[in-house]
Amino acid sequence: MNQLMRYPILILALSIVVLCLSARLGAALGRRQTKLEGDERDDFGLVVTATLTLLGLIIGFSFSMASGRYDLRKTYEEAEANAIGTEYVRADLLPSPDAASVRALLRSYLDQRVLFYETQDDRQIQQINATTAQLQTELWSAARAPAAAQPTPVVALAVSGMNDVLNSQGYTQAAWWNRLPTGAWVLMAAIAICCNLLIGYGVRRTQKEGMLLFILPLVVSISFFFIADIDSPRSGLIRVQPQNLLSLSQSLHAQ
Repeated sequence: MNQLMRYPILILALSIVVLCLSARLGAALGRRQTKLEGDERDDFGLVVTATLTLLGLIIGFSFSMASGRYDLRKTYEEAEANAIGTEYVRADLLPSPDAASVRALLRSYLDQRVLFYETQDDRQIQQINATTAQLQTELWSAARAPAAAQPTPVVALAVSGMNDVLNSQGYTQAAWWNRLPTGAWVLMAAIAICCNLLIGYGVRRTQKEGMLLFILPLVVSISFFFIADIDSPRSGLIRVQPQNLLSLSQSLHAQ
């Protein structure tokens, strides 16, 4: 299920197929039963309305969760750029040889963080994560050495900034791992299937029956696709662009 959530277009295709089949099954069951009349149809309409309302609430709640996670990823991208830019300036507080080394490492580290946002290939991501971890080790060593040699408040400020750089990457990674729970998807799918069964069961037999049974599955499937797309940080159409990191990278390399 978690792997499936990484590909919103598959969610769209699978949802349309499953929900259309559910509506068709409901229609087939309805043909075998006596036609609903009077109070029975009123009661049935009440059940359908309540079920559709519940589905709408679940979809709205899930969209709110997904959009909140998307906003969080954008916030942490901005925080990373600010942390790296601040530490690049604070490198002046270190002795000259150490300052030059820290700046060079920060530029390389910044390039890796931009690639982290832009790359979609899993193998490349693994390589980027490995390179990022190595650069983090080198950055901390470059900041720790002068701090151990000259434990002054000024040097400690540079070390504190380096700590912010390393922490910001961890916060970003945690935000990218934070996805909609599988249980929420299962609940939405179950309620959507029930809704389409009921719609198919209660639809009046007309020449436009096929079109009527296709509308609700299509609308719900598009909603699922939208939620999955926003919730997928790497595979979706709507992704966080590293605008702040790119702007900082251009500025540092221009210097």
